[in-house]
Amino acid sequence: MSTRDLLELIDASPSPYHAASASVRRLEAHGFTALDEREPWDLGPGAKRYVVRGGASVVAFECGAAPPERGGFLLIGAHTDSPGLRVKPNADVRASGYRQLAIEVYGGALQSTWLDRDLGAAGRVALADGTTRLVRFARPICRIPNLAIHLNREVNTHGLQLNAQTQLTPLLGMATDPEAPPFKELVAQELGEGLRANDLLGWDLCLFDSAPSALIGDAAELISAPRLDNLGSCHAALVALTSAGAPGDATRVVALYDHEEVGSQSAAGARSRFLTSVLERVAGSSPHATSQAAARAFARSFLLSADMAHAIHPNYADKHDKEHAPRLGGGPVIKVNANQSYASDGPGIALFAQACAATGVSSQRFVSRNDLPCGSTIGPITAARMGIRAVDVGNPMLAMHSCRELAAAADVAPMIQAMTWLFTEARPPAPSC
Repeated sequence: MSTRDLLELIDASPSPYHAASASVRRLEAHGFTALDEREPWDLGPGAKRYVVRGGASVVAFECGAAPPERGGFLLIGAHTDSPGLRVKPNADVRASGYRQLAIEVYGGALQSTWLDRDLGAAGRVALADGTTRLVRFARPICRIPNLAIHLNREVNTHGLQLNAQTQLTPLLGMATDPEAPPFKELVAQELGEGLRANDLLGWDLCLFDSAPSALIGDAAELISAPRLDNLGSCHAALVALTSAGAPGDATRVVALYDHEEVGSQSAAGARSRFLTSVLERVAGSSPHATSQAAARAFARSFLLSADMAHAIHPNYADKHDKEHAPRLGGGPVIKVNANQSYASDGPGIALFAQACAATGVSSQRFVSRNDLPCGSTIGPITAARMGIRAVDVGNPMLAMHSCRELAAAADVAPMIQAMTWLFTEARPPAPSC
């Protein structure tokens, strides 16, 4: 059930804006209601609320039985964005008798994986009336064809290197009709409601693999899907929050950020004050809260930063430290980096290991080779901003940052179980541990 539910969330989320919208629908189905950052908040024990910023970042929380300065926060963080291709503002390109689409590479995408796929476009459109709308083309609209091997004889021996400006431009159609509508007009038609191109003043549009997610392998044990990094973690966090039952003393929080893949430096990213502001307001909502309420709450809190992890690749096993080589189906991965690219420390690792053991879940460890740099996550950013102890974890996967990624169905439920235990049973280690 949890695996099929994950696939449904992925297929409903071709852009971070759709991911936020799909997350909100799930939250509202479990009694969470929206808050407006511009208005005063009236909160009490058991209140279930969410806040959206920037259309693609969501913070949801369920107030605990105790004020946060005594009960603290139990947080799970993840991100809604993925590396890929974004549509430029002036989208129409014509070359050699073809209509093409001007794109910009977003994040550290594996560019070659976007070739020879039927691509759709989806995202957010800003209209002249001041509103924004989600749009998703119901059909594939473009494709980036590979160059035939006859014209690139050395591709299999020297590898494929793409110039993102000149060789990654999708084909939108043939340029034989001078009256063919511009791309902006196509977007307006897809939105419907009589909208025209002039009504569209701005957009944030992503290309996406139009093929639906699937279970593959001889026993359907593998998940083939776009945007597993990091919708896999978003899904687990949402399920844990909405199924954890009545809260204890701690306030439960899920933060789903946009812009992680490009450094989180935005008004809605992990480097912003979005989460800090929400938690400060929650901590200050207690009738007897003092000016020290938020600081005291943070000192009693714990963050589980959830982002997908690197499974060992059978064709590239030498890319892993042999003692820290997670495998698909082996359970959640605890990610460690002494240079603080991951926020995990001994007490944080111990708490998540305890969650896994208590729920009968096997856990794994990942540490990069000393001669290979590792990526980073929202974990160190959030921990540094608020002084909250954290651990970085994620389910193992292959083909990370590809247009289409691979994970194990067997890993979906264990991560949810460990996260649910965190929300229901965890006692955060003291900051001085």
